[in-house]
Amino acid sequence: MTVLPLYNVMLIPETNLYLQTQAFTQMTGKEPENQERLIIAALKSAKKREEITEDDIYPIGVSGIVTEINSEQGYIVIRTKKRADITDITIFADHTINVTATRREDTPGEDVNPDDERARLDKVKQAMIGYFSNSQYGNLSRGYIAQFNSMSEIAAAMSPWLFNSAEDRYRILEEDSKAKRLDMMEKMIYENIEMTNIGNEAANAQEADYQKIYRESALKKQIDYLQKELDDMHPENVSDIRKFEIALKDNGMNEDAKKEAEKVLGRLKQEGKNSPEYGMLYDYLDFVTTLSWKKEEPKHIDLKEARAVLDEDHYGLKKVKDRIIQQIAVMNLKNQQAGSILLFVGAPGTGKTSIGKSIARALGRKYVRVALGGVRDEAEIRGHRRTYVGAMPGRIMDAIHKSGVSNPVMVLDEIDKLSESYNGDPASALLEVLDPEQNNSFTDHYMNVPYDLSDVLFICTANTLDTIPAPLLNRMEVIQFQGYTPIEKEHIARDHLIPKAFEKAGIPKDKLSIDDDAIETIISDYTMEGGVRGLKKRIDTLCRIAAVKIESGESSVTVHKDELRDYLDMHPLHQDKVKEEGRPGIITGLAWTQVGGTILYIESLMTKGTGKLTITGQLGDVMKESATIALSLVKAMYPSKIKLLEKSDIHIHVPDGSTPKDGPSAGITLTTALASLVTGTAVTPQVAMTGEVSLNGSVNPIGGLPEKLMAAQRSGVKHVFIPEENMEDLRDVAQEVKDNLEITPVKQVTDVLNALNIPVENPSLQNNK
Repeated sequence: MTVLPLYNVMLIPETNLYLQTQAFTQMTGKEPENQERLIIAALKSAKKREEITEDDIYPIGVSGIVTEINSEQGYIVIRTKKRADITDITIFADHTINVTATRREDTPGEDVNPDDERARLDKVKQAMIGYFSNSQYGNLSRGYIAQFNSMSEIAAAMSPWLFNSAEDRYRILEEDSKAKRLDMMEKMIYENIEMTNIGNEAANAQEADYQKIYRESALKKQIDYLQKELDDMHPENVSDIRKFEIALKDNGMNEDAKKEAEKVLGRLKQEGKNSPEYGMLYDYLDFVTTLSWKKEEPKHIDLKEARAVLDEDHYGLKKVKDRIIQQIAVMNLKNQQAGSILLFVGAPGTGKTSIGKSIARALGRKYVRVALGGVRDEAEIRGHRRTYVGAMPGRIMDAIHKSGVSNPVMVLDEIDKLSESYNGDPASALLEVLDPEQNNSFTDHYMNVPYDLSDVLFICTANTLDTIPAPLLNRMEVIQFQGYTPIEKEHIARDHLIPKAFEKAGIPKDKLSIDDDAIETIISDYTMEGGVRGLKKRIDTLCRIAAVKIESGESSVTVHKDELRDYLDMHPLHQDKVKEEGRPGIITGLAWTQVGGTILYIESLMTKGTGKLTITGQLGDVMKESATIALSLVKAMYPSKIKLLEKSDIHIHVPDGSTPKDGPSAGITLTTALASLVTGTAVTPQVAMTGEVSLNGSVNPIGGLPEKLMAAQRSGVKHVFIPEENMEDLRDVAQEVKDNLEITPVKQVTDVLNALNIPVENPSLQNNK
């Protein structure tokens, strides 16, 4: 007898089973024959005939007979008979299956009420008609369902649409009670109908939601289109709210910013124009919607072109320009917008701020400057919280807003002049701004949302490092701006200052001429500074006077050296020129100030007294300590003078008295001045020195050496003593300065005294070479 293994098919006695002819052939290995008797076996899982094993066949099947073979449409009809117990399964090499099957009887003596069965059958039919009513077979299903005469026929017909598993179907087949099988089939049919109905309801509900969303979207697009048409026709009537709604769509805000802006916009709609908060809400939305949120694409910068821009705008500053070119090269290689935070430190007028403009031009970016001098309120940096009228963003975000881009070159000017107050510490607020690890999410209190500052190229400027807090200084790379030499100043005057002064005064080039000797005299006699700010002022003065003469009828004006006194209406600044003759107790020192280097005279005088030491000239505590150390050293070097010093008062004065002075670098000068005083040895003022001294007589290194040497050369000094450990700093000194000075390194203060022919009595303090 042929065995037909099937998977996931409802096998019910006394029903018709419809099967594709091809499927029958694949599972039996032979063509079907009319009236052929079969044993239909239920498989536990879907497998091909070649893969079936004995364990894959359930122990209960059903017998059947082929009642119809439709060759045209390719299907057969099998009429199932009775249930059968399958035993002794044999699978042959050609994958045909042989079994021993015996008839399995239903529970004996069990009767089903025909009327009850008919009533239940009618209810199931009505449920099925409703089930198929919404399908494409709705009209055809009514007549098809009416012909069913049993629950078994209905279950078999619905088999392809049932959601039940193979195990659920098999449980009906193995049930011996006909009444229970009836109940199980009825329950299965109802469950599947309900599952289908629930699925249809969910699909319909989902479709309704989709239709609502589609409709809402279509209405919004139509409203937007009509509103746009009205706005184009009457742009003067566009409401504030509408402007903000349009702006919020296109400005590329991050999610946090957009949520905050939409929240404020909602409040603006509720408040109305008559609300006292309307102005504050409007200002906030106007600020955040006009702020640039979109990140700019990094551009590759040609290094030769960048250097050409820097050279065009500024003369000299080779070290500074090289560092900027290095920064641009790194930015090109890493394809990023910014790099290290640069801090330009130097005297006023050396080009710290103006070179920021040149850097922006070299990078092809916007330039913005933030003046920090005198700022003492933390809110100036972080912004004010929107809790009161008049709140505004901080200077950083305000500068970003004014630039119109997210990656400007921002110069934070005079960062050393920030100060603390009860309103907070603005220098500490800058820590987040200038930290590359944190500023990608900088939160301004006014905006209350993070903003990415990582693409901004920050450049800071300062005159000194002394007042910058260490944590803030640690975040920046310091680049020193040295003062200009006279030759450099002359080039700057000719190439930059004079053309700009002519343009500012409206003077044609052929109307005014300034002699080279006049420019040199202005530099040497009328400007004693490291930068060129004073030089610019003198040239501007000449142009204004020339403008008066030209307007008065003169065809052209030439400025000669001898006329400068009348033109500038001021005396030459001779006070910084060294004197020609020296006196005992007076030594020329070198000092560093915020405006550059300068010479500093140390004057000492000994009078009859009780060994008292008097120090004048507005000296700070460090410099007073240096004077005390110098006196102790002199007593140690000249034992024979101790009695004299005990009976005398010593007065040390550092002109001019109105200028505060401090620092340790005058130690060597104070010691030499006192040694000169007690020995009566005069030292020429054309010899200057700088260095800190200790009690053992060693000369320690100092800072600001380039500026000090420039001041020495500018003031007529010929010979300078410097600490030996500062010799490496000579690399930063202009060659012109080094060529005009004799520079001697010293390790001990006695090295200086011996070189100046000042005798030393105590040999223990002599330097052992």
